Amino acid sequence: MPHQANPYGTAFGGVIMAWIDMIAAMSAQRHCGKEVVTASIDSLSFKEPIRVGDHVVLKASVNYVGRTSMEVGVLVIREDPYSAKQVIATTAHLTFVALDEDKRPCPVAPILPETADEKRRYENAKLRVQARKELLKKMN
Repeated sequence: MPHQANPYGTAFGGVIMAWIDMIAAMSAQRHCGKEVVTASIDSLSFKEPIRVGDHVVLKASVNYVGRTSMEVGVLVIREDPYSAKQVIATTAHLTFVALDEDKRPCPVAPILPETADEKRRYENAKLRVQARKELLKKMN
């Protein structure tokens, strides 16, 4: 919508980021059945602009589960409302932590990737989780 775009007619990155956080949180909550909080936005890549009038489709999936955290991947797809042509506009990976009734981190049920795509996302997420942990060690 026009109020969500800059003077050049493309969507504000912050608006897209808010949508990503919202859909990722919904996906994480749906998986664990608990309240979740965003721990980090680990990657966010704007690949194609979204223009006023485009349709926007967001897809989220829990890619990996640790003990109390989950990595959620999000695809933001720009769709032409007349031709239905779709283009990936933005990709993101976020980490969420599940909370118990006392707002403390709590265990999350594991995921069992079944399809080739789920297995690929799981293995890639596992690499990202390991890389984040190694980076944190180096920074401390």
